[in-house]
Amino acid sequence: MAVEKEEGVNPMPEKKAVILLSGGLDSTTLLAIAAKDGYELYAVTFLYGQRHSVEIESAKKAAAMFKVKKHSIIELPIDKIVLSSLTGSGEIPMDRTEADIKSGVPSTYVPARNTVFLSLALAIAENIDAEAIFIGVNALDYSGYPDCRPSFIDAFQRLADVATRRTACGDGKIEIKAPLIDMKKSEIIRKGIELGVDYSVTHSCYSPDEEGRSCGRCDSCVLRKKAFTELGMVDPVTYVK
Repeated sequence: MAVEKEEGVNPMPEKKAVILLSGGLDSTTLLAIAAKDGYELYAVTFLYGQRHSVEIESAKKAAAMFKVKKHSIIELPIDKIVLSSLTGSGEIPMDRTEADIKSGVPSTYVPARNTVFLSLALAIAENIDAEAIFIGVNALDYSGYPDCRPSFIDAFQRLADVATRRTACGDGKIEIKAPLIDMKKSEIIRKGIELGVDYSVTHSCYSPDEEGRSCGRCDSCVLRKKAFTELGMVDPVTYVK
């Protein structure tokens, strides 16, 4: 027997996800993946005193590209609490080899940044009844950050499983999704292109000039340029000549 659909009633409400969106290459690809997976998108961008705040404009463009339901930009005083060259405390490492980049935790590491970001994303997710949080951490082509590793994501998932009213009441878990974590940077770019990402709007540089052009010398630029080269492609962002 056919079931008549009630007018004005959506029998299959869209599942929701909170996306940590920095405006960089990884997080913009993450947004595309979440969109393909059928989530209604709620992007969150943090302005925490980073030198490369030009990425906020890139985040806005990425959010518009994938028609997010809501894009929140939240200011946090992390730069007033911790020391990191990414927030102006010290020099940004330049011209390092790939071996140097992966040899230890660099000065650009921001203590507890991803812990803080995920905690706030968890609060937002519970508030809007979202099923997932997407974070673009990567454990292969990365700069040695401890909060980009699978063990960190696993630990935060265990925390999320006991920290919310949703889980306490047996209404299901909020899943921490890190689909890029085992991918090479070139694989991430290839995936993004398949999903329609325009990488010209993204920004990855740790030390852009006053015009927002990428330096081409910081760890993030080195890894990004290497990935595009591996694909036989030209990085569409503008670099300082």
